[in-house]
Amino acid sequence: MVGTTSSGSSSTSNENLGHVIFITAAAAIGGFLFGYDSAVINGAVTGIQKHFGIGAAETGVVVAIALLGSAVGAWIAGGMADRWGRTRTMQVAAILFAVSSVGQALPFAVWDLALWRVLAGVGIGMASVIGPAYIAEVAPAAYRGRLGSFQQLAIVLGIAVSQLVNYGIAQFAGGNVNNTLFGLQAWQWMLGACVLPAALYLIFASVIPESPRYLIAAGKTQRARKVLAEVESDDTDLDSRIAEIKKSLHTEQRTRLRDLRGPALGLLPIIWVGILLSAFQQLVGINVIFYYSASLWQSVGINQSNSLLISFSTSIINIVGTFIAIALVDRIGRKPLLLIGSTGMAVALATAAWAFSAGVPSGENVTLPATQGTVALVAAHVFVLFFALSWGVVVWVLLGEMFPNRLRAVALSVAATAQWLANWLITVSFPSLAEWNLSATYVIYACFAALSFAFVMFKVRETKGRKLEEMG
Repeated sequence: MVGTTSSGSSSTSNENLGHVIFITAAAAIGGFLFGYDSAVINGAVTGIQKHFGIGAAETGVVVAIALLGSAVGAWIAGGMADRWGRTRTMQVAAILFAVSSVGQALPFAVWDLALWRVLAGVGIGMASVIGPAYIAEVAPAAYRGRLGSFQQLAIVLGIAVSQLVNYGIAQFAGGNVNNTLFGLQAWQWMLGACVLPAALYLIFASVIPESPRYLIAAGKTQRARKVLAEVESDDTDLDSRIAEIKKSLHTEQRTRLRDLRGPALGLLPIIWVGILLSAFQQLVGINVIFYYSASLWQSVGINQSNSLLISFSTSIINIVGTFIAIALVDRIGRKPLLLIGSTGMAVALATAAWAFSAGVPSGENVTLPATQGTVALVAAHVFVLFFALSWGVVVWVLLGEMFPNRLRAVALSVAATAQWLANWLITVSFPSLAEWNLSATYVIYACFAALSFAFVMFKVRETKGRKLEEMG
């Protein structure tokens, strides 16, 4: 083990560690829903276009509008978590997921579908904030990187399951997402299936313990002591730990947005680092793969069913990369993984841009020569692999642990809001950019990957093995 400390030592008992893993996994169900609800639209895009008769610009709005809801959810989640508690905020997010899933499955117009997607986005945004914050606050320091990785692992599992479910529903419907199954078109079933994991999230959020740091901030010291005894190592001095947390939290005042103010363009430097980490994670274009890959591959000559299968294979690569990150994040650290990922993504995106430059117009679509088509597929999978083993995991780990305790929930909300806004920008612009010049679009993403390398090299500090109370 690395980063052994008094709060997360190697003497942590198997029983305590097992309990921490359980509650971490339960909290990470929000990440699963985050991934599932974000990516499920991939299989439904073609069906929505045909059912409502909309073009590329309208499609971009319907797909991306959930991300504006996510920005709102991320923005409000920190304040809710500080007022109501981490677990209660999870319960609210679970209810939003469930209700919006039913609504998306039963739209009577495209604007109605868009409104339900906004509501789903609010739940996604809340889950994106509360999961990393809660996990960071219950995990011993020596295991925090790997346990923090559960959030991203859950996200990629959610993405993969959504693609598998989409493929299964499409196959059951005869390979066409506009075919009818039990009174609803296949794409409607795709969007409605999220209600099941949402119910599971609500159940688990109702049984896991509250964050000890929230409990101490709320003056519930005895409950916090009980939780700390369950999650810390056996030789931890609980009185010292409680005193340490109290000192770092400054419980005499609740954190507001104004507490994030600083000399660097109106914000503290650490807040800008979080915002730019979040933005770069999205500006490389990762969610183009997860939101549009099915329609993208169809546009270059691959049939609908095989496009969904390729999307699922990409999700499997995403999972493999995430496991690599989990194995390495506490061994080699956060910063080296980010640098490796930036390098690999820049090369893969530039390669994809070259492959797409060989496209030949064929009616409404584009045909790639066999060699370039193969290169494009391989490059897309390599891009996802490097993203998953680096930025996909490490950004969430860093956002959960890099901020001072008293600022964490609100600062994470601001950073996550920036992430969702960047995600929205990439998602809403891609259909139109792809119609303009697909190759140039991927050159833009490659440039952002290169810029992310320089940003990490000069602005990101390593947090491996440090207690949350040491962050400042």
